[in-house]
Amino acid sequence: MAHIALPEPDQGTLARRAEILAGLAAAVGADRVIGDEDGRRAYETDALTAYRRMPLAVVLPRTTEEVASVLRYCSRNSIKVVPRGAGTSLAGGALPGEDTVVVCITKLNRVLEIDYENRAARVEAGITNLAISAAVSERGFFYAPDPSSQLACTLAGNIAMNSGGAHCLKYGVTTNNILGLRMVMMDGEIVDLGGQHLDAPGYDLLALVVGSEGQFGIVTEATVRILRAAEGARPLLMGFASAEAAGSAVAAIMSSGIIPVAIEYMDKPAIHICEEFSKAGYPMDVEALLIVEVEGSETEIADLIERIVAIVAPFKPQSMKVSQSAAESARIWRGRKSAFGAIGRISEYYCMDGTIPLGRLPEVLARITEICAHHALRVANIFHAGDGNLHPLILYDANDPEQSSRAELAGAEILKLCVEVGGCLTGEHGVGIEKRDLMRVQFSDKDLALQMSIKTVFDPQWLLNTAKVFPLDGRPPVISEAA
Repeated sequence: MAHIALPEPDQGTLARRAEILAGLAAAVGADRVIGDEDGRRAYETDALTAYRRMPLAVVLPRTTEEVASVLRYCSRNSIKVVPRGAGTSLAGGALPGEDTVVVCITKLNRVLEIDYENRAARVEAGITNLAISAAVSERGFFYAPDPSSQLACTLAGNIAMNSGGAHCLKYGVTTNNILGLRMVMMDGEIVDLGGQHLDAPGYDLLALVVGSEGQFGIVTEATVRILRAAEGARPLLMGFASAEAAGSAVAAIMSSGIIPVAIEYMDKPAIHICEEFSKAGYPMDVEALLIVEVEGSETEIADLIERIVAIVAPFKPQSMKVSQSAAESARIWRGRKSAFGAIGRISEYYCMDGTIPLGRLPEVLARITEICAHHALRVANIFHAGDGNLHPLILYDANDPEQSSRAELAGAEILKLCVEVGGCLTGEHGVGIEKRDLMRVQFSDKDLALQMSIKTVFDPQWLLNTAKVFPLDGRPPVISEAA
C-alpha cells in the first residue's frame, strides 16, 4: 500500500536528536526514554501495518506529572508528539513520524478508585479495556464498551477513537460511558473535565475530547461508568440464504422497538474462516449469519427470543439456534471476537469502518460485493449490524504492490459509498491517516476549517498527532492576536 502520503520529516529536528534525547531524559529520567533503534522499532507502526516510520524517540511515563514534563519540554522546543496506547489502531492513528516523540502511556495502568454506590471507577488511561471489567466483576459490575481488541487495547485509545464494540447497540460507545477525564495539554498544563457525576456545568468539553484522536491533549486518567451485569444473557444464531434477507431481518428487529444487547453480522466467507478457527458451532450452509443477544431474567429472555423469531420469520431463516449454556455462549462470542485474528491467519486484510443507515444495509452489502469483485478481490463482512457500523475486510496479498493498491482503492470506494447513502467515514476506528484524504468527501472546506480552528485552540503549534485526520493540503488557520 502506498497511496497515503506521509509528510517529510523536519531535518532540523532530526539534527537535534541527541540534544532531544538528553532533554527528555532530564525531564523524566533516562530509564523512561527509549532511544536505541531496536527499542524504537517496536513503535514504528500500529495495527495499520502497511505504513511504518521509525520515531525519533519513545517515552514511557508512569505518572500524569511525567507526561506533563515531557509535553512541556516538547512544546518549548517545538517537537512533534504522537500519543500512543497499545498501538491497536486500525487507521494509523498512532503512526509516528521520524521527527516525532512517541509518548506511550501503557505504564499508567492502575485502578485508582471504585465507587459502587455511584457506579463509577477512576482509572489510569493506560489500563486495558478488559481489565476495567475484571476489576469490578467480583461485585457483579462491568464496563460496557467491548471492542474486539479489548484484551489488549487501552482506555486511552478507546477514548481517542470513541471505540464501541458488539454490545454498544444497547450500552453505547465510549463517549456514553465516560464521566470525567484528566488530560495533559501540549504546554504541560493538567486539566480535569467532567467528574463523578452525570453532567458538568458549562460547555460539554468531555464530548469534544472523546473521539479527538489525540489531537487535543494526552488523556492520563478517566472516570468511567460501571454497570450492574444483567441477570442473564443468551445469544441466538440465525442463518439466512442471502445478505439481503439478513439485512432486512436486522432492520425489522430494530424497527420493532426491541433493543437487543448486540446484533452481529457475518457473511459466508467469514463464517467458514471463524468456524474453522474457533469451532463456535456456526451453520456452514448459509450465506449470512446474525448473532442476536438478549438479556434479562429467564422469563424476559424467553419472551424476547420468541418475539424476535416471529419478527424474522418473513425473511425465511434457514437455521435457528439458541445457546443452551454459558459455555456455548462463550464459544459463540469467541468466534466473533477472534474473527480478525482468524482471517489474519489466511490472508492480509484491509479493514473498513464506515457507518450507514440501517435501512440501506441490504443495498450497501450488495454494492460492497460488487466493488470488491470489480477490483478482483475477496471480501469478508463482519460488523455491528445493529448500529450500522460496517467492517468489511478486503483480502489481499501484501507482497503484491498491485493488489495492495487495488485494496486501498476498493476501501476508498466503500467509504465513499457509506457517505453517499447517508452514513459517515468512521464508526469507531477513527480517521487517522487511513481516511484523512477522504475527509472532503464528508465535509466541506468550511466544516474542516472550523474543526481545524478547534484543534488550534487546544494545540496552537499543531504539535500533537500531526498529519492525521485533516488533509495534508489543508492548513491550520492563522489565529491573530486580536482574535
